[in-house]
Amino acid sequence: MRHFVLSLLLFFTIILSFSQNKSNPLLHEDVEAQKKWVDSIYNSLTLKEKIGQLFMIMIFTNQDKKAIDANVKLIQDTKLGGVIYSLGGPVKQAKLNNLLQATSKVPLLVGMDAEWGLGMRLDSTYSFPWNMTLGAIKDNDLIKQTGKHIGEHCKRLGVHFNFAPVTDINTNPKNPIIGNRSFGEDRDNVTAKASAFMEGMQNAGVLATAKHFPGHGDTDQDSHKTLPTISFSEKRIDSIELYPYKKLIEKGLSSVMVAHLNIPSLESRPGYPSSLSKHIVADILKERLGFKGIIFTDALNMKGASDFSESGEIDLAAFKAGNDGLLISKDVSTGISKIAEAYEKGDITEERLAHSVKKILQAKYKVGLNNYKPIGLANLAEDLNRIEDNVLYEDLIENAITVIKNKNDLLPIRNLETKAMAYVKLGDDSGTAFFNELKKYTKVHAIEAEKLDDLMNKLQPYNTVVIGLHRSNETPWKAYKFTDKELVWLYEIARTHTVILDVFVKPYALSDLKTIENIESIVVSYQNSEIAQKKSAQIIFGAIAAKGTLPVSAGEFFKVGDGINTFSLKRLGYTIPERVGMNSVKLSRIDFIAQKAVDSMMTPGIQLLVARHGNVIYNKNFGKHTYKGKEKVAFDDVYDVASLTKILATLPVLMQMVEQGLVSLNSKLSELLPEYKKSNKKDITIKQMLSHYARLRPWEPFYYKTLDSVTRQPSPKYYRTTKSDKFNIEVTKNLFLRTDYKDSINSIIKDSELLDRLRYRYSDFPYYILKKFIEKHYDKGLDEIVQNHFYQPLGANYTLYNPYHKISNKKIVPTEVDDYFRYQKVHGYVHDMGAAMQNGVGGHAGVFSNANDVAKIMQMYLQKGFYGGKRFLKPETVDQFNTCYFCENNNRRGVGFDKPQLGEEGPTCGCISMTSFGHSGFTGTYAWADPEEEIVYVFLANRTYPRAGKNILLKKNIRTDIQRLIYEAIEE
Repeated sequence: MRHFVLSLLLFFTIILSFSQNKSNPLLHEDVEAQKKWVDSIYNSLTLKEKIGQLFMIMIFTNQDKKAIDANVKLIQDTKLGGVIYSLGGPVKQAKLNNLLQATSKVPLLVGMDAEWGLGMRLDSTYSFPWNMTLGAIKDNDLIKQTGKHIGEHCKRLGVHFNFAPVTDINTNPKNPIIGNRSFGEDRDNVTAKASAFMEGMQNAGVLATAKHFPGHGDTDQDSHKTLPTISFSEKRIDSIELYPYKKLIEKGLSSVMVAHLNIPSLESRPGYPSSLSKHIVADILKERLGFKGIIFTDALNMKGASDFSESGEIDLAAFKAGNDGLLISKDVSTGISKIAEAYEKGDITEERLAHSVKKILQAKYKVGLNNYKPIGLANLAEDLNRIEDNVLYEDLIENAITVIKNKNDLLPIRNLETKAMAYVKLGDDSGTAFFNELKKYTKVHAIEAEKLDDLMNKLQPYNTVVIGLHRSNETPWKAYKFTDKELVWLYEIARTHTVILDVFVKPYALSDLKTIENIESIVVSYQNSEIAQKKSAQIIFGAIAAKGTLPVSAGEFFKVGDGINTFSLKRLGYTIPERVGMNSVKLSRIDFIAQKAVDSMMTPGIQLLVARHGNVIYNKNFGKHTYKGKEKVAFDDVYDVASLTKILATLPVLMQMVEQGLVSLNSKLSELLPEYKKSNKKDITIKQMLSHYARLRPWEPFYYKTLDSVTRQPSPKYYRTTKSDKFNIEVTKNLFLRTDYKDSINSIIKDSELLDRLRYRYSDFPYYILKKFIEKHYDKGLDEIVQNHFYQPLGANYTLYNPYHKISNKKIVPTEVDDYFRYQKVHGYVHDMGAAMQNGVGGHAGVFSNANDVAKIMQMYLQKGFYGGKRFLKPETVDQFNTCYFCENNNRRGVGFDKPQLGEEGPTCGCISMTSFGHSGFTGTYAWADPEEEIVYVFLANRTYPRAGKNILLKKNIRTDIQRLIYEAIEE
């Protein structure tokens, strides 16, 4: 019986202990050790030192030495409990913190207002999205991760209390101090977000503070400048404003900050701040809600508490009201003295003092200050700006951006070939990142004008206009509204054009809209950060889906919870390597090899792109257009891609023709072109010749026969310096070939001898033949056909033949200084002589493009013919061409596509799957796609400039060494 009673007592002791731990969020796992330390410290302090533990002062990290010395002295004299840091930089703060901690008798409790990360209060440290932005996210696990990341940052910087999350339910669009700091107006959403944030942060070992109790969300006054009034009834406050606090307290909230508000329904004394109200602090928060954590005042130096003119009285009133932590007092020393006097008079009992001071000490033990260690300075900046923070930031922005109107499912934009698009920027901040991202998907022109009439005239050629409202992202308190002028311009543009309005500010900006009738689509992107601008453009074009919902109502047209889900069209997105299972540090090793190629004069410049899982993760440019020039390689420069033309132009058109039943891989040349019926090539099939297994000669220097036999210059028999009907093939500037010579080229190919034996031998001839067949069938040039069938609908607006017709030479990379045929710099004209003799349009060469466009086409192949919401090719067609039919004959080639080597040497790094495919080009270009790892790799160069010479780029394996590094960077 005795054993039973002892067991029962032990059981109830454990239950009681568990209950206490659960209800008191400040208790450590080792309650006994914590109590012993707390009692020991408490008993070692004098009365004023005990009172000093209640105070936390504000310290600006960027202050001068005189101010720092004054703070050191204050801490030494008053034995302050803690400090709150603001401004400055992380390293400065860490050094200052180590200094202050070293001077303190009891380690300082360190706090910060890091509601969305340390970047709120420190320069050059990471900021996460504002709460309003987070409020748009449906997945609360992302909010939990945000709290955890911010907690990890705080802990690394020696911060123990983060005065977050804000749990104010913001129902007033004119609120000047909350606004973006609130998760929104719906109590359940605010509660869920605040709870997730708190849990994440406290799991990281940093204590959370819910604020501003009992609710700061419905006021149009700034509490830093006056005492705002909240006029709700007590019943309303209990059911709405207090709701989040009830839930967070149940889940172990560490502390609460009481607001600086006038709340007549809860405090009868007029103009009496809530932070000083015993009814609000002690009766409601402590007794009714049962909160046992630390209760902080808001800053005690704020204006509006007119009854406390004598120094220190406000500190005493705050303590008597039931607060534990007294923040930012006007005069700490006097405040301590006032509380000590009240203690000596018996107005404050020992029990009351010990209650609060021991809470402070419990918190110090819980965060590890019983075993204090200085902040390590090594790698501090790096630790506060981690790659995993970038990953999370992108996840958050992608999940927040909200589509709230989408007439006729305009978004995501499809059928690019029908869109003539312009971008108009409103607001006073930059929209460059947004515009540049839009241009990655299709041709978009930025239109500007001082006057509306001029703007409307400039917009006449366009049928679709993207309007971006861009205002400062520096702080959440910056201006966010449309100006009257901007509203007039918006309405006028929308009257005559299809409009996509994208606001990079909080949703309240939309409250001023008098009508949305003519605005087809409206997107809320919440912030004007570079990432928000980029992700919003990707949503508009369907690279990623829109998932967010409005956290607040905005005017008469939009209500809280509104949000239209869009879907991905499987266009290329743009992100960081870690989001697709790649290591950015390992991937950056590519830079060294690419730069080495440029520095060693293997090529003047390079465009380099890597994509995985449908996202571009590396896109860099190296070098210049020419070795001695000044033009640095840019994203929108175009290169002569040489033989990539085969798979970028001829092959996709042929694939469509196969699908239409016009030809098959087994179709013979005699079936394609009548003139081949009596040729030695009549029985060669498409499969054979595109697999380079048809005994065709590799190439023919067609130009050679058109040169004067003595001077080796272009012969007057074949060329003129001015264009005419008989000489209309422009091989270069001011040099025109005889119009009928294209027929001679085709005859030379038709009548050429076959190689003596059947073996793999790369040849350009098939693409001359197929070009003639394709153009004959469609009765159009290959350049026009491929533009209409592929490039325009793909949004490959930098991909074209003969770019000198359409774009400035400043955006075209030159390929060679020709001293054997055209005798001038080849710039804007195709480098390949045979293609030049076909007016620049060859089936084997002639296409110019940039890396981004080449990647789109390769991604289309990788996605088995689907891209941008459109099926260009059937999966089985892509598979049919991406097959090695003659591997057993030691021929690695697919039908048109090159394939990985069968032995040790070949076109790839040897570290890539056999299902992969691609091609290379004479000018130094290379494009490869791997279905198994979902990788696209594009390398564009002009290694032929100024002389083609020896292909050192190839001999040094630059392109394949880079490919190897790409695969070494895979981490999943």
